[in-house]
Amino acid sequence: MGSVLASLVPVFLVIIAGWAARVSGFVEERHWPGIERITYVIFFPAIIINTLARADLSEVPVLGMGGAMIAAILLIASLLLALRSALLARLRIDGPAFTSLFQGCTRWNTFVGLAVAGAMYGEIGLALMAVAVAAMIPLLNLLAIGVLVRYASGTPQSPAMIARTIVTNPFIWSSVTGIVLNVTGLPIPDFIGSTIGILGDAALAAGLLVVGAGLDMRRLARPRAPHWLSIGLKLFLLPVIAITIARLAGVSGDDLAIVAIATTVPTASGGYILAKQMGGDAPLMAEIITLQTLLAILTMPIMITLLIA
Repeated sequence: MGSVLASLVPVFLVIIAGWAARVSGFVEERHWPGIERITYVIFFPAIIINTLARADLSEVPVLGMGGAMIAAILLIASLLLALRSALLARLRIDGPAFTSLFQGCTRWNTFVGLAVAGAMYGEIGLALMAVAVAAMIPLLNLLAIGVLVRYASGTPQSPAMIARTIVTNPFIWSSVTGIVLNVTGLPIPDFIGSTIGILGDAALAAGLLVVGAGLDMRRLARPRAPHWLSIGLKLFLLPVIAITIARLAGVSGDDLAIVAIATTVPTASGGYILAKQMGGDAPLMAEIITLQTLLAILTMPIMITLLIA
């Protein structure tokens, strides 16, 4: 556990630095949306393309890793949908609140996942996590948007709008680009490769600072049922299911550790933006994101150590 904690502490210290920079006014509030935008559409696509294009994926159990994570997400999503009526009747979790609970239980913070994988396993960790990105992001976006369309109170989305949202997601098109370059062996000119590499080098630090800046301690009301459900399902049950399925599929070693990292990270900070745009319960989403991110400082080293022991 000591080595896991040693890798995680710097990651969360950078997150705290981002929070401190925002609340102190060192970086003004109006600047953060631009930093988040450039990180989301330029820096992270660059690191994903760079790592996937150059990675030796021949030894990676793509089906075992990806299949385990996808199966775990689908099981949690199915459980939530099956409990939808009971959640409304007994806990008064209405449609918009349900969509935020759903996002909080299924989505994952790619920024944190890539940073932790890189800190623990270096270049191979980034490559393996990029495989997780390629497996999980399309499904997660499809599920989140589908649930928001069905249960939120926002403007209904047409199938074309949903498809466009998924296809234009930077994590999706960059994953596809990196895999195509890897599989086809198309040469990348040195000057382009160097440019992508420089942009990718900025991704992890910028992404963690953005995660920290997004934390809003003022939203930490007394935890209610949706908060506790999201914590239990996302930070504990999801990784247990994923690791169990991965072990049954023969995944082990570093590959198993990446499954543990990818499924123990807190929910995605982008869930707040999606909730706000599509009529979900945005305040609840912000509270879930903040609580999970703070608790993940404690739960991640414990869960990763226990799951890969």
